[in-house]
Amino acid sequence: MGLLSLLYLQQWNRNGNSLQFQGSSVRTMFSTATSYKNQHYSELKRKCLEDKKLFEDPEFPVTNASLFYRKPPPGMVEWKRPREISDGPHLFVEGISSHDLNQGLLGNCWFVAACSCLALKPDLWQKVIPDWKEQEWDSKHPENYAGIFHFQFWVFGEWVDVVVDDRLPSINGELIYCHSKVKNEFWSALLEKAYAKLSGCYESLDGGNTGDAVVDFSGAVAEAINLEAEAFHKDQGRMDKLFEDLFKVYDRDGIISCSIKASPSEIEARMACGLVKGHAYSVTSVKKVRLGHGLIAYFQNETIPLIRMRNPWGKIEWNGAWSDSSAEWKKVGSMERNKLGITVEDDGEFWMEFRDWCKYFTDADVCRLINTSLLTIDKTWNEVMILGSWTKNAEPLRNRCGGCMNHKQTFLQNPQYLFEVTEEVDEVLISLQQRDMKIHRRIGQGENLTIGFAVFKVELNRKYRMHDIITQLNVQTTTYINARTVFMRAMLPKGRYMIIPSTFKPETLGEFMLRVYTNVDSGCRELTEHQPRMTCWSKLTGYPVAVSQIYVHGAEGLENQDRTGGADPYVIVSCEGSSVRSTVKADTVKPVFDTRAIFYRKKPTKPITVEVWNSNAVKDQFLGQVVLTGSVKDSTNPQRLQLRKSGRAMADEMPGSITLRIVTSTELTDM
Repeated sequence: MGLLSLLYLQQWNRNGNSLQFQGSSVRTMFSTATSYKNQHYSELKRKCLEDKKLFEDPEFPVTNASLFYRKPPPGMVEWKRPREISDGPHLFVEGISSHDLNQGLLGNCWFVAACSCLALKPDLWQKVIPDWKEQEWDSKHPENYAGIFHFQFWVFGEWVDVVVDDRLPSINGELIYCHSKVKNEFWSALLEKAYAKLSGCYESLDGGNTGDAVVDFSGAVAEAINLEAEAFHKDQGRMDKLFEDLFKVYDRDGIISCSIKASPSEIEARMACGLVKGHAYSVTSVKKVRLGHGLIAYFQNETIPLIRMRNPWGKIEWNGAWSDSSAEWKKVGSMERNKLGITVEDDGEFWMEFRDWCKYFTDADVCRLINTSLLTIDKTWNEVMILGSWTKNAEPLRNRCGGCMNHKQTFLQNPQYLFEVTEEVDEVLISLQQRDMKIHRRIGQGENLTIGFAVFKVELNRKYRMHDIITQLNVQTTTYINARTVFMRAMLPKGRYMIIPSTFKPETLGEFMLRVYTNVDSGCRELTEHQPRMTCWSKLTGYPVAVSQIYVHGAEGLENQDRTGGADPYVIVSCEGSSVRSTVKADTVKPVFDTRAIFYRKKPTKPITVEVWNSNAVKDQFLGQVVLTGSVKDSTNPQRLQLRKSGRAMADEMPGSITLRIVTSTELTDM
């Protein structure tokens, strides 16, 4: 398949209230960003150069409204252009570095920490700071400078281009917010201004989450890890696995940050160990460091897991084991130390042993850059991205804001998304992200909704919305939390699954983005229909008058088929010409099928059959069946039934029994 053919695999589909993107993605190579506030950088710059005027942004003017909505800065603010602050201003001085940034008066260490991480990733920062060479000051051609810059952020599934002028808030000639160590370097201050514009004003950045900013810089998938609750440092095995996971994330250009929980009175309080509570740190390296000196180190091959962080303040560091001048570094050879770039200075960057990191830090945000391009040799994920919303409707069947599973009467009124696992077992990543609310802080709102989602294993042939939980298995339910993103990673066996995202309380309205990653195409889509559609042909072909759900748990006592004394059974459930087949259960006469099917029945007098077969290389062998009337009067309790022969010998028994449950209703929206 050629490159152009690949591009056409990507398509946006309208489906009910959702906007869906599906397919293997190479979109970052060819995508164009949407212009924020309809401001086009190139057009605005050209106009300024023609008029010989420096750009003044009418959408983010130099007024108090752009600075704050509640708490003004401590002093008289003057908006100054870089050339009024320093001589020879530049976007970058000697390149871009995580050491460039220092936090200002805002409590936005989370944003500065994300910028530090961004600076380490050329592929990312060159996307966030596009045309960076063209945007740089040119001392040889000052007439080409127009006082205008632009930056790009990933907002709810698309890249948005934000234009700003270069007027920056200062007090006494000094920048008051994020700034570089070098006085004539301005990339971080200008980037912060663009992000503040996107968020409404500078004060809207006071308090936030590093993982959210990283997602806005990259489109990554964020996972929050509660290090305190998980207590990894007390379990060597789990701690080793976490380190390997983080090592892979970092090695694949992912971004990690961390923090220590704090009460309101402890915010930015320094601990005896040098760490700061309620403060975001960026992880700048994850390494297995070789111990020993010279050739002995290589022959012994003894390593220790270390993690390096940076304090956005540019100072105040960890003072425990493996800190800058600690005795532990004597265990490491000079060549290894030079490779790690150890510097003994209070620059805010320091190393810790991984166990100490797990012990002292309480929260980590792990942002994975998911590879969805078919043009690489690395692990490729299939991605489906859907934009949806929780909406209210007086008619229950059209309501889409039913709250969490605590609200049994309304939970299934939420949006429902079906996907398939087609491999025997597949790792599935699911991310639920709500719209960023910071822009509403100035009107007294802006708090995240409390959100989460549940995943159910459903009938293999389900294609209409669920209206009742009968035998469907709740595989996993996330914690409900007022975070912007809720993430789940799970190993799921082959089958059909349903994702139901919801707010914690019913009748809470909002927008969300659902992203599902699987090894191969999952066919993830929203279910909007409640039952089969009535068509003009329904009078001729008939329309369902009943619905039956069958759950086949397993079988016992099947006849041995193999020399090893076992069988390879599977089950087929059939009704009115339609059938559902389970996976083969290898080498057992006591299989657990865990198979569900649902049938919309036009002729409810016709029975439902459940057949058990043995899988053979040449020809499969019939092991027995049961025939079910599927009447609404039949028992809905689990039942064990003797297997019988087929055809005219149906009355004759065969070895083994099958355990199942069947529920039938004449109301098609009962299940």
